[in-house]
Amino acid sequence: MASRVLRRRSAAAAWIYAAVAFGIVGTIVAARSLGLEGFGVFATALAAVGFFQALLDLTVEESLTKYGFRYVAAEDWGRLRRLFRQMLLLKLVGGVLGTAFLVALAPFADELFDAEGVGTALAAAALLPLVQSAENVGATTLLLHSRYDLRGAYQAGSAGLRLVAVAVGAQYGVAETLAAIVVAQLVSTATVSVAGVVALRRFPRVPARALGEDVPGIRSFVVQSSLATGVISLRTTLVPVILGVVSSPTQVGLFRIAQTPQTGFAAASSPARLVLLTEQTRDWERGRRLDVLDGVRKYTLGASALMLVAVPVFFLAMPWLVEVAFGEEYAGAVDAARIVLVAAAIQFAIGWTKSLPVTIGRPQLRIVTHGLETIAVVPLVAVLGTEWGATGAAAAVLVSTVVFAAAWAVALVRLRSTVVEDPTRIASGTAP
Repeated sequence: MASRVLRRRSAAAAWIYAAVAFGIVGTIVAARSLGLEGFGVFATALAAVGFFQALLDLTVEESLTKYGFRYVAAEDWGRLRRLFRQMLLLKLVGGVLGTAFLVALAPFADELFDAEGVGTALAAAALLPLVQSAENVGATTLLLHSRYDLRGAYQAGSAGLRLVAVAVGAQYGVAETLAAIVVAQLVSTATVSVAGVVALRRFPRVPARALGEDVPGIRSFVVQSSLATGVISLRTTLVPVILGVVSSPTQVGLFRIAQTPQTGFAAASSPARLVLLTEQTRDWERGRRLDVLDGVRKYTLGASALMLVAVPVFFLAMPWLVEVAFGEEYAGAVDAARIVLVAAAIQFAIGWTKSLPVTIGRPQLRIVTHGLETIAVVPLVAVLGTEWGATGAAAAVLVSTVVFAAAWAVALVRLRSTVVEDPTRIASGTAP
């Protein structure tokens, strides 16, 4: 059993790293092929797509994971099937809304960002929220079988298809690249959806039955998770959108280059976060709550030690890395990338902040902590981005990351105190 778990963890890590590598290579290919201005339009369009996708899409994956493990543990297969049907419908509705808003925005995008071609790029990418909507529902079924290795494999496959799309489309233009990405995403979603159906059918086949008394809890979980995702979208996707409005799409392109350290560090912690979500949610439901919190502490200490070594190396090498990977015309991203590097290191050290609220069934913690982060970052990007472009936006991200980490430090202390004093308060959803 131990060797099988180790193999799955190793395979998941390998596939996720491959997915991120494909993503970074795709960014490099797009930047070099489209040029500084074209890449700026490309990055601006993707930022707008990401913002509306996260803002309007209902986040059901977390409730699927939380309640899915609960139903598996209770062998309540009828409710498990009904849960997946309802969540899939909600995801499709969210995808339709995201696509509709992008189509509506496209005619005004050139004027909004004061640059030609942004509207055409948005129109080409408008179907992305819809074609991607069912992907995570299918992937969640693999987590319920503890097959995070297969989930990682499909994630790598999706990233690989996007890389091919970028490599082909970038030879023709920005709009063509985004249209090719939509086609690649459609293929990826169809593939993982089929795998999800197969995985779901491996559970005992019983008729779906009403969710009953769990409906209020599930509804609350979905609403709070969606609110949290909306707040997160303001932090991650609204930043480049605001930067594009107060500065230019070119600065958005430089900022996207500067986010490469953030992407890399997030990738480095992704396998651990995936394992944490799967195994700690299972342990929490079995009553091993202090073990879960001890795991969070050990992760933070180990990750912090690693960052103390890695950050100075990448900080000094940043000018060379940017020039080699993206070319001399992107030298303006170096200072921003160095600032983002520090923010990314902090995020790496507290990488459990996404999975822990799901594990303990308290998604409102994400709303509060990311809300504070968003309150800090939005006005700072508007002010600093106007004055210093991508570098100013990076500084805003660093300040807001510090605020986010401080908020979670307070929340974790209170959570541990509550678990030690009365574990049933967390279990019943009455903890502060």
